[in-house]
Amino acid sequence: MHRRDFLILGGLGLGGLALPPFGRVIAAEQLQSTLDVAFKKRLADAALEAATGAGAGYCDVRIGRYLQQSLMTREDKVENVINTESTGVGIRVIADGAWGFAATNTLTEAGVAQAARQAASVAKANGKIQTEPVQLAPVTGVGEVSWRTPIRKNSMEVPVEEKVDLLLGVNAAAMNAGADFVASRMFLVNEQKYFASTDGSYIDQDVHRIWAPFTVTAIDKESGKFRTRDGLAPPMGLGFEYLDADPAGRIELPGGVVAYTTAYDMREDAIAAARQAREKLKAPSVKPGKYDLVLDPSNLFLTIHENVGHPLELDRVLGYEANYAGTSFATLDKREQRFQYGSDIVNFFADKVQPGSLGAVGFDDEGVRTKRWDLVREGVLVDYQATRDQAHILGKDASDGCSYADSWSSVQFQRMPNVSLAPGREALSVADMIKGVERGIYIHGRGSYSIDQQRYNAQFGGQLYYEIKDGEIAGMIEDVAYQIRTPEFWGACSAICDKRDFRLGGSFFDGKGQPGQVSAVSHGSATARFDGINVINTARSLG
Repeated sequence: MHRRDFLILGGLGLGGLALPPFGRVIAAEQLQSTLDVAFKKRLADAALEAATGAGAGYCDVRIGRYLQQSLMTREDKVENVINTESTGVGIRVIADGAWGFAATNTLTEAGVAQAARQAASVAKANGKIQTEPVQLAPVTGVGEVSWRTPIRKNSMEVPVEEKVDLLLGVNAAAMNAGADFVASRMFLVNEQKYFASTDGSYIDQDVHRIWAPFTVTAIDKESGKFRTRDGLAPPMGLGFEYLDADPAGRIELPGGVVAYTTAYDMREDAIAAARQAREKLKAPSVKPGKYDLVLDPSNLFLTIHENVGHPLELDRVLGYEANYAGTSFATLDKREQRFQYGSDIVNFFADKVQPGSLGAVGFDDEGVRTKRWDLVREGVLVDYQATRDQAHILGKDASDGCSYADSWSSVQFQRMPNVSLAPGREALSVADMIKGVERGIYIHGRGSYSIDQQRYNAQFGGQLYYEIKDGEIAGMIEDVAYQIRTPEFWGACSAICDKRDFRLGGSFFDGKGQPGQVSAVSHGSATARFDGINVINTARSLG
């Protein structure tokens, strides 16, 4: 069987495991078409007219075509290729002061009109038990507009064979560099979303995301001990050009580590991973104690995600997520008290506009134009993340534009925007930061972590650890995890590199809600220093 035939049949055989609601497995060549804008407008108008005719005072319509492709390889073998498509219409209304929602994959004017009337009926039923009417922050309609992720090469149009050749080439390079095992993957997403509402907006958006992770394993044949190193490059809101090896997107860091920004040389990273995994086999175990940590953005992004992004989601603060994903220590009274979230050099901002980020769109799923705003300013908590029906709780007259649904069949709700740590204002390189550390650890990459239900106490690992002695990197160490309490940790932030070092990390599959939904979000930072952080040794005694 030719490899191309295997790719199609393999995807068809197992693709159902990853299907979204009402989705179907499709051949890669079918991923390129789109729905006509005029057709989508006719469907939207039919839904809006039916909803208002059924008594809705507000209605929004989301017509979505969601395309996903994933490829999995192991050493010299292709494990799976999956292509999925999900297309349909989600309709949300307010009637009698309450929300109602319905969805359909019947793409006819009659089909969407029926769903709109169903949504109105649901809202009226909810209105009978609603204690307070929904309060929507105003939005000015924008008419007919469009927004596109600024890509140079559509990932969905790149032949599957080319993608597989890239992954298998990466695997071969890692094996030749000393790896015993290697698994590489590629995840591609294209959301073709059309939004219309009774506010007078007709918004057509085409959103692209890409991620190419891998794991390299090295084994000591005599002892059976093994070590792994995952890829260090972040997922991005870019096209396939992200995987074109480009020196302009490459940054050399102390210790021989390479970071990638606008372009990712996956093969180079895999070769380095194989060598570093072997080096980890011989690295001494860390001695527990207090250390000054120098955290690379590839590690710090996850701490930002878990200890800043999630606890400042307003629905979590209000207890709406308590049953599934916990609550938040950052309660509303702390904003009034000017709660000290970190040191005075710590500034966190939220945004859904940063080019190349996973969360970048022109408008959110409520038709609100996206923006940037401050969450923590000079260490002080100043704001949260709010949608149209939450804005009044914070005394705001506008939404923050952070509503999102992962499918046309899911109702949109508050999702984390990109949340980032602003770079330092004073000129400071990573090398200069390390020179000022007497006893510390330089950490790269995300590792395992744990966190409590209020996002207050946490523990984080990483991929690569380098001991710092008297301002110099002394060599690789292993078995490191740092323990923190959120405000104490950010309060210990004593230095942040300048904007030259600012880089994005990100989560491609961030879960939330019941039923669960997945979103993608980036977190930027420059390398930062944290003084006197407790480090534990994670090694286990097996005897």
